[in-house]
Amino acid sequence: MKTIQFARDFFCYALKGDSRYYTWLGILGILVIPWAYGSYEQLVVKGMIVAGFTDQISWALYEGNFIFLVGVAAAAVTVVFPYYAYRPKPGERRKTSQQALKNVVLIGEMLAITAVTMVMIFIIYHMGRPDRLWHIIPVIGIFNFPHSMLTWDVLVLNVYLVLNIVCGFYYMYKKYTGEPINENFYMPLVYISIVWALSIHTVTAFLINTMPPRPMWFHSVMPIKFISTAFAGGSAIIIVALMVYRKFTKLEISDEAINFISQVTVWCLGIALFLIMSEIVTELYPSTEHSFQIKYVLFGMMGLSKLVPWMWTSLTIMVVSFILLLIPGIRKNYTILPVICTLLFIGIWIEKGMALVIPGMVPSPIGELSEYSPTWIEIFITIGNWAIGLIMFTILSKGAVGVMLGEVRHPSAIGKEVAHH
Repeated sequence: MKTIQFARDFFCYALKGDSRYYTWLGILGILVIPWAYGSYEQLVVKGMIVAGFTDQISWALYEGNFIFLVGVAAAAVTVVFPYYAYRPKPGERRKTSQQALKNVVLIGEMLAITAVTMVMIFIIYHMGRPDRLWHIIPVIGIFNFPHSMLTWDVLVLNVYLVLNIVCGFYYMYKKYTGEPINENFYMPLVYISIVWALSIHTVTAFLINTMPPRPMWFHSVMPIKFISTAFAGGSAIIIVALMVYRKFTKLEISDEAINFISQVTVWCLGIALFLIMSEIVTELYPSTEHSFQIKYVLFGMMGLSKLVPWMWTSLTIMVVSFILLLIPGIRKNYTILPVICTLLFIGIWIEKGMALVIPGMVPSPIGELSEYSPTWIEIFITIGNWAIGLIMFTILSKGAVGVMLGEVRHPSAIGKEVAHH
């Protein structure tokens, strides 16, 4: 069957590379070893007691990564939307800006598949008893839909994962076989996935901003703040990936595509910074007891200040990155740009976890101050989860590059005209 041959050719190509490629995968593989130990300790032997959670702080490192990665998954729409939403009419040619994104779309979709998979991995570790996950599966358990916001999140994330798998691999399969795309099947799924990308981070924002006892989260700005930071951080890592593939493969990625995504990054980052500033002013100007959480993360309270350096580091990275990316000469310097984008990605990761999720738990709703420090088990698991995600993205995106270059192709496709979109 062609589908089985496609899967075999895809992964055989994705697993082949030079010494640098195997060194990269080897380093990531080494990071999985302490992850395996941490997973055994938490999931098999001792349970959640090996984590740094307390009665006051029940959301921490795992949850921060979960929320951040939902944003990374949603950011794929920054390249999918402009490429597909303004499709030319029959007989018209694509605009140059659209054509420049042709080789970028699949990498964005592979990133979305990876990010949603990592989200689910982090949620498994956040659960005290992941073996009881079946309790929320419809029919055999109680899904509690639509009353529970968590079930909304489960729904939108799983549907988004399926949409990206179907769209991405259907397109690659058709290119692999040289067969035309079935527009009536494919394009509705693309448009649904574009809208659905906004829904996943919106629902995730609703998951935390519908909690009145947590004043730092309890405001209507949270969904748009989530989306703006997601598009900034996700676009930044897409730029880094594109620069790597442009340097080490034959894939043609134009300067225009990089410039377009970098502009998306800087303006979404500007919106995010404006919303963060508005939130700080709104909380600190009246300075009521509802401001304690943001006061804690900005200045510390009662001698407790473990998260203060994280908050200021995140703000500094984001502000400096915004200023640098505003300058066209720096934004178009492809030696400096990946460095800025990498730092920005880290800065937004800090903002989501160490400067948002955890501070929202300090102080607790009854006013108890309890700081959080991750244990080595949590750190091992977190690093390992990221290593697994990077391995997955490396393999999926390399296979996608092979399909786009025509190096992964069915023998029957030779000589056929491949449909382009």
